[in-house]
Amino acid sequence: MRDFLFGTHSYFRYRGIPCMKTLFLILIGVMSCNSDQMLVHEIEKEVEVIIEVPGDCEVTEEIVVEDTAFDFSDIWVDSFRQVAALDGVDIFWVIDPSGSMINDQPNIIAGITHMMSNLPEIGWRLMIIPSDYRMVGDITTFPIVPGDTITDVEDMYNLHMSGAFEAGFDASYEYIMLNPYASTWLRPDASLLFVCGSDEEEQSNHHFSSHYDFISWASTYRQNVFVASIVNLDTPDSICSPPAYGPNIGFNYMDVTNYFSGNVIDICSEDWSAGVADASTQITPYEYIDLTQVPLDPAWIYVYIDGVQNHDWYYEPSENRIYFTIIPSANSLVEVAYNY
Repeated sequence: MRDFLFGTHSYFRYRGIPCMKTLFLILIGVMSCNSDQMLVHEIEKEVEVIIEVPGDCEVTEEIVVEDTAFDFSDIWVDSFRQVAALDGVDIFWVIDPSGSMINDQPNIIAGITHMMSNLPEIGWRLMIIPSDYRMVGDITTFPIVPGDTITDVEDMYNLHMSGAFEAGFDASYEYIMLNPYASTWLRPDASLLFVCGSDEEEQSNHHFSSHYDFISWASTYRQNVFVASIVNLDTPDSICSPPAYGPNIGFNYMDVTNYFSGNVIDICSEDWSAGVADASTQITPYEYIDLTQVPLDPAWIYVYIDGVQNHDWYYEPSENRIYFTIIPSANSLVEVAYNY
């Protein structure tokens, strides 16, 4: 018996005539990774290897053992959880109606209309309410829908902006749970997006004793919840001049937004459009993924959806991006592994 080494051992019994044997080795390995998501999957790849056996031989038996020729030491895994939009999205812009926000009205109107242009063409409904819970119980306006215009946004804003309380969480609960009209248009299977705008801290104490209570309620009320906030940031991060202080910083809004992995926008930004557009992408299914590293060999890119290897994609090297020919289903975990 003679050993031929190619990362592992393949054994042959031989006698008689000169020969050359083509092997198909199955390379098997278990990947780990250097990204935030730990990926452990078995990779199999068939490789053709030609081994010349010197002397006279006749191959009578072939045994192929596991091979680890692939270098698993420098694996990177990019991943995302697919958006679960289900039957559309119900959107709430919850805006501080106090006098200090009067100068922000143009940005609010522009932000809402910019979001409308970045949303899917169908399936969304958008409501504007004040953050004063005392003022939302009697609102009977149908939400803004695809096809509506900036005039409709301005009309709703002017009609609904009353009161003075900065209690966006209380106001959201009051409208959704206690306003009878809300049940005529809210959809139980739709995703829910809150965009909260205020130049002061969130101060709910009527329905919620803390922002953690709001998180608990929102998480149980809908399966898919998204949050964005437009607030004063803490001093090191703020672009306000002078920076906001103490009770004017939106810590509670930011904490809730971060819990739901949303976007925080500096209220002092001259243009909110980029941040609002990013907030819109939270509810739009991913059709591609940008890779963090550049793969050494595109042939060794592996895509897994919920742990199962998938082939409905292609790699575009000029963009370093994976495009999906079939969009991954809602809530699926997508992982892309490669050498770099």
